[in-house]
Amino acid sequence: MTEGNKNENQGKTEEKVGIYVCHCGGNISDHVDVETVRQRAEKIPGVVVARRNEFMCSDPGQDMIAEDLKSGKINRVVVASCAPSLHEMTFRRAISRAGANPYVYEHANIREQVSWVHDGQSATDKATRLVAAAVGKARNLKPLEPIRVDAKKHATIIGGGVGGLKAAKDLSDRGIEVVLIEKSPFLGGRTAQLDRLAPTGEKASGVVSALAAAVLDDPVITVYTCARVVGFDGYVGNFSLKVKTTDSLSEEDRKRLESVKESGKAAGEFVPFIGVYPGAIPEKEEEVKIETGTVVLATGFEPYQPRTGEYGFGEHKEVVTLPEFIRILAENRKEGKALKIDGRKIRSIAMIHCVGSRHIPGIHEPDESGNLNEYCSRTCCTATINAANAIRQTYPETRIYEFYRDIRTYGRGQEELYNDASDNGVVFLRFLPEEPPVVTGNGTAEGYPLMVKVKDTLTFDEEVEVPADLVVLAVGMEPTPIPDLVDMMKLPVGTDRFLLEVHPKLRPVELSITGLLLAGTCQAPMDVGETCNAAGAAAVKTAVMLGKGFVELDPFVAEVDLQKCKGHGVCVEACLAEGALNMVEMLVEGEKVQRAQVFAAVCLGCGACVAVCPENAIDIKGWTLLEYEDMVDMIVADELVA
Repeated sequence: MTEGNKNENQGKTEEKVGIYVCHCGGNISDHVDVETVRQRAEKIPGVVVARRNEFMCSDPGQDMIAEDLKSGKINRVVVASCAPSLHEMTFRRAISRAGANPYVYEHANIREQVSWVHDGQSATDKATRLVAAAVGKARNLKPLEPIRVDAKKHATIIGGGVGGLKAAKDLSDRGIEVVLIEKSPFLGGRTAQLDRLAPTGEKASGVVSALAAAVLDDPVITVYTCARVVGFDGYVGNFSLKVKTTDSLSEEDRKRLESVKESGKAAGEFVPFIGVYPGAIPEKEEEVKIETGTVVLATGFEPYQPRTGEYGFGEHKEVVTLPEFIRILAENRKEGKALKIDGRKIRSIAMIHCVGSRHIPGIHEPDESGNLNEYCSRTCCTATINAANAIRQTYPETRIYEFYRDIRTYGRGQEELYNDASDNGVVFLRFLPEEPPVVTGNGTAEGYPLMVKVKDTLTFDEEVEVPADLVVLAVGMEPTPIPDLVDMMKLPVGTDRFLLEVHPKLRPVELSITGLLLAGTCQAPMDVGETCNAAGAAAVKTAVMLGKGFVELDPFVAEVDLQKCKGHGVCVEACLAEGALNMVEMLVEGEKVQRAQVFAAVCLGCGACVAVCPENAIDIKGWTLLEYEDMVDMIVADELVA
C-alpha cells in the first residue's frame, strides 16, 4: 500500500485521480478522438494525470499506471478502454504490484459502449462523459480488503466420463481429496462408446481403462455410482451436497449390466461400448452428505436423436446414426474386400453431415421444446471422415459418399484426414441447407434398399442420385439435460443450453458462482483431447483456489449502518441469496434490538437490499449511493464537452 493510501486510513486526504485512455489498437481511436478525451479529462476536478496509450493492457500501459502510483502522483486510477469483463482484473493486479490497494480503481467502457456503436463527435462526447462519471466515482472510492473464508481441501466432481475421471486424478495428484459422482453404474461416459479416436487412431478403450483404473485405485478418490445430487447449499470453500445413491436402474442400464455379466469381465475391466463397471451397485437407497470446497461439473453430452422421418430415420432400418454405425463397424470386423453387416454385403454407404447441428431458423424444424441447435458440433466432420477412411482402407469395394454443407476438420492432424479421404476415393457432394439430401426407400434394380437424392453444388447444381445399402447420419452433440442441478445450483445456461463460462478466454472453465467449475462437453462440443484439457484446467484452478486453505473474495458486498438500521426486515425479504442477509438480535446502546446482518461470503453484491431499505441503512462497498450520485452529476455536466 502506498503512503498516500496509508494516510487515507488515518484521515481524509486529497483524491488524486489518474486517467488512462486506451486506443485499443484502433478499435477505440478509429471512432473516438482519444487525445480530445484526454485533454478534457485532465481538466476534471481531482484529476492530476491524464495519459493515453495504444494498448493500456500491455506491459508498457500497466507500467505507466504503476509508476504514477509508486511516485505518489496519484492515489486513484481510472482506465478508459474495453469492457471491464476483459481486463478489470488485469489492472487491479497491476495496481497491487505497484503496492497500492487494488480497489481504488474504476473502469470506463469506451469500446463496447462508445466506439462500437457511435462515431465522430458524438462518440468523443460520450466517451468524455463516461470518463467523467468514472472520475466522479473514483473520487469517493475507499481502500477495501478482500473477504477471506476458510476452504476445505476437497473437491466434488459430478460426472464419470473422461472429463470427470481426468479432473479427479489431476486433483488427487495435487493433494486434493476428491469425491466423484456418476449417475450410471459405469465409468467412461460417451468415450466408452467409441472405437478409435481421431486423428491419432488411439483405442478409446485404452484411454478409458487407464483413467478409470487410476481413479479406482487412488485411495484419495471416493467414487459413487448410481448416484445423484439432490441437495446443494453453501459457498466457495464450504459447499454442502446431499447425494442419493439408489439400487433402481434404468432399463438401458439394466441391459448394459447384463451385457457386462455375460462378457465375463472382472470388476474394473473395460467392456466395449459400455465402459468400466467398478463392481457393485448400492444395495439400497441411501443419502450421503458431502462437505466440499469446490464442485466440478462434468455432466457431458448426448448425441442428437433424429426425428422419425428425418433423412428416413425410424422409417428405414438401414438409416442409422454415426454412434450406432461406429459400434456396428467394430462388431462386424471380418476379412474381405467389402464390408458385411449381419452377412449382408454393403456396397455403398451414404454419410450425411450436420444432422442436429447448424440449424437455421425458418429452414429446420425445432424440437418439441422449441429448441434449434444453431451451433456447430465441431467433432462430427472428423469422426465421419475417420470412419469413411477406415472403411475404404479395409474394405476397398465398399463405396463411400459424403453429403456435406461445409467440412470443418479443425485441429492438429484432422485436416490430413480430409486429404486422406480424397486419396481413398471418398466421394464428396455438397448441398445447401435449404436443399438437403432426400432419402427414399425406392432402391434400384440392383437391389439397393435406399436412394439418396441431392442437388450437388460442386457440379453446378447437378441433381445426383446415389443408391445406398446404408445411410449414416452424423449427429451432433447436445448437452446432457440437468434441470435439477441448474435450478439447485443456479447455474448459468447459454442460449445453446450448454453451461456458460464467465469468459471464454480469461476465465474459460469457471462459472459465475465462485467455486463451481466446468470440465468438458457440458460447456460446449469438444473432442476427447479438448475435454481432458478442460478437465486439467479445472483441476489446476481448483488446486490453486483451495491450496492455501482459504479463499479471497472481492469485497463488493452489502454493508449495514447499525445506527440507521431500524430492523424493518424488508431487506431480508428482498435478498436474492439465501443466507446472505439475516435479522439478528444484538445490543445497540445497551438495548436489545433486531438488526440486519450480512454474511459476506454469500452476498452477491446485487443491491436488492439497498433499493428497499426505507432508512438508507445499507450500501454496497465499492458501489455506494454517493458514488452513483456523483457519477450522474458528472454525466450531465455540459461544461465537460463544451
